[in-house]
Amino acid sequence: MDPIIVCLWILVAACAATWVLSLITNEHSWVDRIWSIVPVVYVWVFAAAAGLTDVRLDLLAVLVTLWGARLTFNFARKGGYAPGGEDYRWQVLRGRMPAGAFQLFNLFFIVIYQNVLLLLIALPAWTAYQHRTPLTPLDVILAAVFLAFLTGETIADQQQWRFHQRKNLELAAGRQPSPRFLQTGLFTYSRHPNFFFEQAQWWVVFLFGCVAAGSLLQWTVIGPLLLTGLFVGSTVFTESISRSRYPEYAEYQARTSPVVPWFPGRGNEARMWSESK
Repeated sequence: MDPIIVCLWILVAACAATWVLSLITNEHSWVDRIWSIVPVVYVWVFAAAAGLTDVRLDLLAVLVTLWGARLTFNFARKGGYAPGGEDYRWQVLRGRMPAGAFQLFNLFFIVIYQNVLLLLIALPAWTAYQHRTPLTPLDVILAAVFLAFLTGETIADQQQWRFHQRKNLELAAGRQPSPRFLQTGLFTYSRHPNFFFEQAQWWVVFLFGCVAAGSLLQWTVIGPLLLTGLFVGSTVFTESISRSRYPEYAEYQARTSPVVPWFPGRGNEARMWSESK
């Protein structure tokens, strides 16, 4: 069977399973729970279809597997796979929407759209499957860049994990944490460095397909583009929740780059900018 057909069948099964489970459990993080797994499967489908003899596809499969293993570990330690481990943003959104409207949102956006997106970001592997050309020095450079972004996301997630562990201990002891949200480490230069590194890795995956085909003009760019769009929407929504919880978050927004790491603004200028908005 053609590997793209295999992937489409996996997509249909993933949509059906996550939708039914969301109805049975009334939890809507089932796509989140397979987010780090399904793209790995898709890429290995193409690598296996090439007989595991195409060096570029094998390299791409290994890199995406490293991405998936790291993300799965981070998601698991935060309780994402435990009963009741629904993303708090779905809970907030469910409270803001009529029940019927949220069920439509669940089916068409959470389930179908996001599952389709998980296939789209993996499809540069299909391009590489269709253009099985020799590995080049550019592939090696892309692999090194991918690993650098993977390392950056690992560091950002670890900093966030340690911060919340300390915060939870302080709350358990009856003390008010200060600061109330993470502003140090990589979060000095970006409000969402983990979001930046996550997207960047999939742009690198897209470039692997471009190198295989010998051209940047690949329709598979739709995958990382839609992923970036999803993160933009997620960032806006997440920050609206943060501002409602922490009034001081506005000042942090004023001095710190939203996603792409950059030098922070000076405190007084940032405060004046924030107060003028």
